[in-house]
Amino acid sequence: MLKNYFKIALRNLFKNKVFSFINIFGLAVGLATCLLIMLYVFDELSYDKHHKDKEQLYRVATESNGDKWAGSPAPFAQGLKKDFAEIEQVARFIKFPNIDKMLLKNAKNNSQFYETNGYYVDADFFKLFTYDFKYGNQDALNQPNTLVISESIAHKLFGNDNPIDKVINVEIPYGKLDYTVKGVFKNTQHKSHINAHFFLSMENGDIGQWVKQQTNWNNNSIFHTYLKLKAETNVAAFEAKLTPFLQRNGGADLKAAGVSKSLFLQPVQDIYLKSNIGYEISANGSMTYLYIFGAIAAFVLLIACINFMNLSTARSEKRAKEVGVRKAMGAKKAALIWQFLGESLIMCLIALLVSIVILVSVLPVFNAFTQKNIVLFQNSSLIFWIAGITIFTGLLSGLYPAVYLSSFKPISVLKGTMATGMSALFIRKGLVVFQFVVSISLIIVAVVIWQQLNLIRNTDLGFNKSQQLILPFQSRTSATNYTALKNEVLTQSNVVSATSGSSYPGIGLLEDFLFYAEGKTLNDKVDVGFVRANDDYIETLGYKIMYGRGLSKNMAADSNTIILNEVAIKQLGYDPKTAVGKKVYYEANNQQLSKEIVGVMKNFNYQSLHNTIAPYGIIRLSSTEQPSYFITTIREGNAKNTIAAIEKIWKKINPETPFEFTFLDREFQKSYEKEERTAGIIAYFTIIAIFIACLGLFGLATFTAEQRTKEIGIRKVLGASVLSITTLLSKDFLKLVLISCLAAFPIGYLAMSKWLQDFAYRVDITWSIFAIAGFTTALIALLTVGYQAIKAALMNPVKSLRAE
Repeated sequence: MLKNYFKIALRNLFKNKVFSFINIFGLAVGLATCLLIMLYVFDELSYDKHHKDKEQLYRVATESNGDKWAGSPAPFAQGLKKDFAEIEQVARFIKFPNIDKMLLKNAKNNSQFYETNGYYVDADFFKLFTYDFKYGNQDALNQPNTLVISESIAHKLFGNDNPIDKVINVEIPYGKLDYTVKGVFKNTQHKSHINAHFFLSMENGDIGQWVKQQTNWNNNSIFHTYLKLKAETNVAAFEAKLTPFLQRNGGADLKAAGVSKSLFLQPVQDIYLKSNIGYEISANGSMTYLYIFGAIAAFVLLIACINFMNLSTARSEKRAKEVGVRKAMGAKKAALIWQFLGESLIMCLIALLVSIVILVSVLPVFNAFTQKNIVLFQNSSLIFWIAGITIFTGLLSGLYPAVYLSSFKPISVLKGTMATGMSALFIRKGLVVFQFVVSISLIIVAVVIWQQLNLIRNTDLGFNKSQQLILPFQSRTSATNYTALKNEVLTQSNVVSATSGSSYPGIGLLEDFLFYAEGKTLNDKVDVGFVRANDDYIETLGYKIMYGRGLSKNMAADSNTIILNEVAIKQLGYDPKTAVGKKVYYEANNQQLSKEIVGVMKNFNYQSLHNTIAPYGIIRLSSTEQPSYFITTIREGNAKNTIAAIEKIWKKINPETPFEFTFLDREFQKSYEKEERTAGIIAYFTIIAIFIACLGLFGLATFTAEQRTKEIGIRKVLGASVLSITTLLSKDFLKLVLISCLAAFPIGYLAMSKWLQDFAYRVDITWSIFAIAGFTTALIALLTVGYQAIKAALMNPVKSLRAE
């Protein structure tokens, strides 16, 4: 029996080549899309799932006036360990805001390079987080001035030698120090929100003393504090004790600063996808986007299944006599259902093989675009998921046609009096409408995202971000040589200006003060983030001074002054026109200090357009402070030679520090990388969804034209034109597109209105977006159906009628 069913399935497959191709290829593309998204989702969900006792690991975060912050002050960790018996282990992790890379040197073989993602951690760090050590163990950082490096760094510095107890010189802007290698962790496929390449002991001779001096419970919240709770701990009850703990230990410091804070816990395994608060270690993923991609995968696969259902039921007359004969011979309805389901599963199996070929072909391109390293069968459970999805697809796409075909009455079929039921036709049209609702909604999503990204690219941010070359001072020596570097660089004809500072737009601010105006108190404070800069900073970046002046060439003249933007001035309660000369006050070490306002800047976006413009200020770098970045404006054209000339100057002044550079606009654009990737992925899958929907539409149009061959022949004999026949065959499908538009427009509007809420500056969802989506879909549908319609209309009526 099974052998007979298999033969019949193959016979029908080869007998109807066009429809078999449409079904198999549509299912293959749908399966490939679904599997590709599933691989991406699995990869995103895998972050921090490899740690031992991961359910017991938490990060302590802070909240103040609705703003959440991932970092915490230095004393938190030891205070928590001392006060709570529920804590098994605690460890801190420092992410310095202005140190994005460190210079690593092996003095013995003179190899040196900049390495990113290096962090200072407490000795107990590896007792919380699981790393697979090639050399050393979790106690590797128990001694001062030690470090643990990745396998790839070990190979670059020491080749294939065992690096344990060998020395690496680590240089940062604050100085350099020799560290002894005590551990090497393997380059595994495990992923974590802590994407570290190396770890340095917090007990050291460079920043170690500064860490010990951090005893204030409010300041310098740059320490990520992690806990491992005991297994039996009631997490909710423990979390409720954290804010009282802070008030008990740090209440005086908080009161002196005029702030209030609360503490909350974040499960480590949830941080990557569910945390998007201030001062994250690196850019996290988004659970919302995973839901979006998962929905797209389901809808694309569903569209492919609908194609199968529609074509199978539309061609039901072709197999009606087979069903009638089988029923007359005694076949039960259940047996016929299983036969048709079997045929559906065979088609899905063939489609699966094609989809694997497609998947293998596109995976490298997908990895490059998403900046991932996804391997097809890296997760063994994927095989079961593939099998499950294939069986589900076969059953989903084949169940309705199987029930429909098996329900034919043998007497009506064999007499030739069978008529297509209105219910079947209604369901078929409803399924086509659903396909185009999904496609139109995806087009709206893609268009809105594209318009928002276009707004981001072209909005005037209020400063000059083009042609700004950024050179990081990654060593104390290079920062000390700033003046010499500036003077030499300015001799180049293609250099317009040069300056330096502790930060630049797009990378965030390192410091802030709680200022209040004359006649007010700390209760009226305004949180003002600021940058420390040298003269020409304002001119180089193109900030606009509305009132007063910029930074003076005379450093002494700006020893106690500040330049503020409009937002800061207004929130302080001053009028921008009369603010120059007035003072702002702040508290430090239980003393009231002040700064004089010497300039008011026009507002500009120093952060991404996700954020509104916040209070911002510029303070002059003192003679004892060193800048973190060298910023120079170069002329358009011949940038390559200009950079080469600057590199030559750099190597002459800083021979021991490698030359590195970036452009400000590129760094600023990194704020939108997530949106750029999402837009690309959605655009790709929108095209796939429309393609699969059009495959089904093409099949239905082909069948409709075939079914109405005699009618078309008679109309042509009676004088009907090609245009009228084409219109006759196309209008029914265009009506379905119109109905789809009416359903898709509100869905697309609601979805994108919610997405745009993440941006402080956003596009309006105008009628033109819906017009583009509707017109594009109608045009694609018309071209798809029109080809078959014109082909049928051009057919010789004599042949059409003779064939009948």
